[in-house]
Amino acid sequence: MDKKRRQILKMSGLTALGFSLKVNLKGSNVNVNKLKLVEPKLSVIGKYGEWATNLKDKQLPKFSFRNNKYTDLKTWQNVAKNQLMERMAIPEIGGLPKVKVIESLSYDGLHIEKLTWQLPYGRPTEAVLLKPLNAKGKLPAVLGFHDHGGDKYFGTQKITKISDNQHPLMKKAQQDYYGGAAWANELAKRGYVVLVSDAFAFASRRVMMEDIPAYNREGLTDNDPDNPKNISAYNEWANHHEQTMSRSLLSAGTTWPGVFFAEDRKALDILCAREDVDNERVGCCGLSGGGLRTVFMGGLDARIKCAVPVGFMTTWNDFALNTSFTHTWMTYVPLLPNELDFPEILGLRTPLPTLVLNDTNDNLFTLSEMEKANNILKEIYKKAGAEDKYNCSFHPGPHKFDKKMQVEAFDWFDKWLK
Repeated sequence: MDKKRRQILKMSGLTALGFSLKVNLKGSNVNVNKLKLVEPKLSVIGKYGEWATNLKDKQLPKFSFRNNKYTDLKTWQNVAKNQLMERMAIPEIGGLPKVKVIESLSYDGLHIEKLTWQLPYGRPTEAVLLKPLNAKGKLPAVLGFHDHGGDKYFGTQKITKISDNQHPLMKKAQQDYYGGAAWANELAKRGYVVLVSDAFAFASRRVMMEDIPAYNREGLTDNDPDNPKNISAYNEWANHHEQTMSRSLLSAGTTWPGVFFAEDRKALDILCAREDVDNERVGCCGLSGGGLRTVFMGGLDARIKCAVPVGFMTTWNDFALNTSFTHTWMTYVPLLPNELDFPEILGLRTPLPTLVLNDTNDNLFTLSEMEKANNILKEIYKKAGAEDKYNCSFHPGPHKFDKKMQVEAFDWFDKWLK
């Protein structure tokens, strides 16, 4: 692989679904924070942009609720959900796995459990569960989704804190992009059971060097894993390995969003099965890559009574014309844009409560397309007679989920889950 191509892959991986927006990559003149994503009549695929978007823009997507042919909400949901799930090619991954409690501890006013479970494939999934110390009875619960951030070495640690001995990289990430907070902890303190698990290809679920052929390792090993240089080298490798992973998943007859959903649904099964959880009061939330996972989980699983995606809402046209290079292979479902626009995936949960949080200077998306996505969701909820169940906010600043946004999200959960 030549040096220039690797720089491009590295840039796309580090900016995708995460918050590495201020990084000036070694050997690259590109600063994503200074990118001008919208230039009139120009697109990231040149003169092919207008033609490509016109392929589907002559009419509304086939399964859009905005079509006049759909008048009954339930009928539309059944048809559109089935089509979406078929396109995602969600793999069957077995029944409820046996959950092991590796450690129980008290920290930050919380009862914390370090959990693990084994899926039928791959290494065991590690997770963290948090709830108020000495809580009694059944509590509302939230499935917390960590971000991508161009960092597959870490997972649950991105949004949790279980001791004062926090990894310096995670401390900095939380300071820069979560207002210094481990937001899963802060939500748990409000009276929730919060479950955060490592996503497919992250942390405990990441691809390990010893498990792949030597010619794919680029000289890397799994030795000395906490060395910052090794972490950086692994993340660079893992980001351009996304092409390999996605191609292999497609060749195997599934998609990355399908695998995400299958594994996240298993985490939801585990959360809802707990005796300390009121499974009629469950939500989900996440920033960026976690926002993407919230869109699919919130749209497809009715057990999610309240959904809050953060920093991941736009249209397929935005990806096609402006921003596909800033996002990973984890985003895309082949042929789906002909049938549902991106916000309509989340709209499948109508009339269940939904809050979308955006940042006005988020350089992973274009503001005009974020606004169009909001209008699409407003139209769906209005047509369903559920306008009061949907809200969308635009906060100043770059890609983030800061404390002010967290308060708005947590208040929304309180309103609908308590």
